[in-house]
Amino acid sequence: MGMQGKQILVVDDEAPIRDMLRFGLERSGFRVSRAADVPSARLAVAQTHPDLLLLDWMLPAVSGIEYARELKAAATTRDLPIIMLTARGEEEDAVRGLNVGCDDYIAKPFSMPELVARIQAVLRRSVPGGESERIRVNGLEVDAASQRVTMSGEPVHLGPTEYRLLHFFVSHPERVYTREQVLDRVWGQNVYVEERTVDVHIRRLRKALAPHGCDAMIQTVRGTGYRFSEKHG
Repeated sequence: MGMQGKQILVVDDEAPIRDMLRFGLERSGFRVSRAADVPSARLAVAQTHPDLLLLDWMLPAVSGIEYARELKAAATTRDLPIIMLTARGEEEDAVRGLNVGCDDYIAKPFSMPELVARIQAVLRRSVPGGESERIRVNGLEVDAASQRVTMSGEPVHLGPTEYRLLHFFVSHPERVYTREQVLDRVWGQNVYVEERTVDVHIRRLRKALAPHGCDAMIQTVRGTGYRFSEKHG
């Protein structure tokens, strides 16, 4: 699957950063649109239908987190992948962003190759892999072709990362995986992501499964990691 021509929207209030990102991303084969604040980002999202948003945390008037919340609450943009740009040391903001539904974050200053690798990893996770199989476990059905998940016929709404996590787990039932193994298999090797990012996405996956009564299938194995099991405990 080519990343060429994917449309990235950069939302940052600092012009030099917008220009630097546009230059670097265009050289990597992406198409780039830019916005300095949330009102112009809203317009750009409606007009250009980006494949991914690079969203700065500290924006004037409406903050990055408020905008991320707004995007995740609207059906048309719920699945739009978001990578947050945070300043070094704003770990708490980054984790809050992941909790709101962002897919990844990267702290400034960062290198262009690292950013491009992170963008490619997130885009890979949000694109159907062309598999046609359906996996069924106890009324939970994961349809790989359409990336739809249902529980007893009811749709389960998942973001791209939670979908990949669930797909990975249902494909490898009853096996315990460490956070590191989950990162490698779901996020992709050579992608720098904090291990606690796994915990945040596991929490989000459980929260999405909870109304359907199947969150207990994602089990925490103390001191090791996680396992998917239809057996309790």
